[in-house]
Amino acid sequence: MRQKVEFASGSHTLSGMLETPESDIKFYALFAHCFTCGKDVAAASRISRALTAKGIAVLRFDFTGLGNSDGDFTNTNFSSNIQDLVAAADFLREEYSAPKLLIGHSLGGAAVLGVAQKVSESVAVVTIGAPSDAAHVAHNFSAHIDDIEANGEAEVNLAGRKFTIQKQFLDDINSYDTSHISKLKKALLVMHSPVDSIVKISEAEKIYQAALHPKSFVSLDSADHLLNNRDDSEYAAEVIAAWASRYVASDAEAYQSTVAQGHVLVEEKDHKFTQHVSTASHYWLADEPVKVGGKNTGPDPYDHVLAGLGACTSMTLRMYAQRKKLPIEHIKVELTHTRNYIDDCDNCEQQNGMEAIVRNISYVGDLDAQQKERFLEIADKCPVHKTLHNNVAVVSKLVE
Repeated sequence: MRQKVEFASGSHTLSGMLETPESDIKFYALFAHCFTCGKDVAAASRISRALTAKGIAVLRFDFTGLGNSDGDFTNTNFSSNIQDLVAAADFLREEYSAPKLLIGHSLGGAAVLGVAQKVSESVAVVTIGAPSDAAHVAHNFSAHIDDIEANGEAEVNLAGRKFTIQKQFLDDINSYDTSHISKLKKALLVMHSPVDSIVKISEAEKIYQAALHPKSFVSLDSADHLLNNRDDSEYAAEVIAAWASRYVASDAEAYQSTVAQGHVLVEEKDHKFTQHVSTASHYWLADEPVKVGGKNTGPDPYDHVLAGLGACTSMTLRMYAQRKKLPIEHIKVELTHTRNYIDDCDNCEQQNGMEAIVRNISYVGDLDAQQKERFLEIADKCPVHKTLHNNVAVVSKLVE
């Protein structure tokens, strides 16, 4: 699910996009985009969507003076980017949950390295094509540095767009070094392409060498700096999700229960539709589809009923086939539930149909006509089938 959000950074209102999975949220991540880019640049949007598919909620936003955010880019600098990231983390903490994962692309990578210690809840940091220090970005307008120094500012052309860079921007980026990298005390993943022509891979080496363990490096092979190829963005997201799972604990508390053998315990998870389901040996979730207000984190109640009958049917048929030495290689049972079944319904009241479970049984094997008939009869002898036909009394007791 995509949701436009706004939050304050100093006197400015910043525009963001919060992407959340339809199922349970494992944890929140904060994404910082590249220099003069925006939250909707291909790499940011594609990586965010791919991480969301893995159960990770991602906030990406436009830095001050860019995209839909307030402010004048001319008056911004690397320090204001750090301030914006702190504001974004504060917003997540207050409205949802503090980000445990920080991801930065290009200069955004240098920014998340700089802000990591200011976001205490963050436990892992990812840089993608990032320079080791903020001053590296000056190479994008190196031909204008003398003008900026002499005149206080200069208009530069960056990726086909004109920006005014002030001397205060140069002074600010030059005030940062790499000393903070060795003080991260957080897991670090450095991702970089060896053919990146904007930020050389030697910058990744500097970051990696400066950082303490745990740290990892993953090559993005033939990817360009902006990860314009969709496959490169999706690969990066796959790696980030897998790597982060080792270091970042889910926001959802680990559910534990004690269940006696032969009992099933069902207990609310979100006080809406999602349910914990436990037996003495197994645990799973039950839920409702998103279209009726659930999160679709597990089968719905009727799916459970059909699954019980289907599993019991297949097991019973397999035991029968083994006992009779029937040449059955594979058994498949597909079930549906309907409240208005009419086909072959001789006893339906007023011809309006009846509630029914339709069970289609298929197999791979060689049976003659008599064996097929008996095979179908055996399906009706499975214990769950018998239970459903035995007019079972459900005895309910209120236990305080």
